[in-house]
Amino acid sequence: MAKEDDKIELEGVVDVTYPGGKFLVKLTTEGFEDHPVRARLSGKMRMHYIRIVQGDRVKLQVSPYNLDEGLITYRQR
Repeated sequence: MAKEDDKIELEGVVDVTYPGGKFLVKLTTEGFEDHPVRARLSGKMRMHYIRIVQGDRVKLQVSPYNLDEGLITYRQR
């Protein structure tokens, strides 16, 4: 079982927005360049109505067991 500490922190740019709070993010972190990740918003971002649009730089958490799906945790200014 994976613990919360096992998450990998990555950075990327939102490439496509889909309905239902889902996004396609292209990674910009060294070693993962241009890797697409399907991502969704974390609960705190939904709770505080933080909007994400195409072109936003975001931080996301990815499980080391599945690098194709992630959780957006922060939108950079």
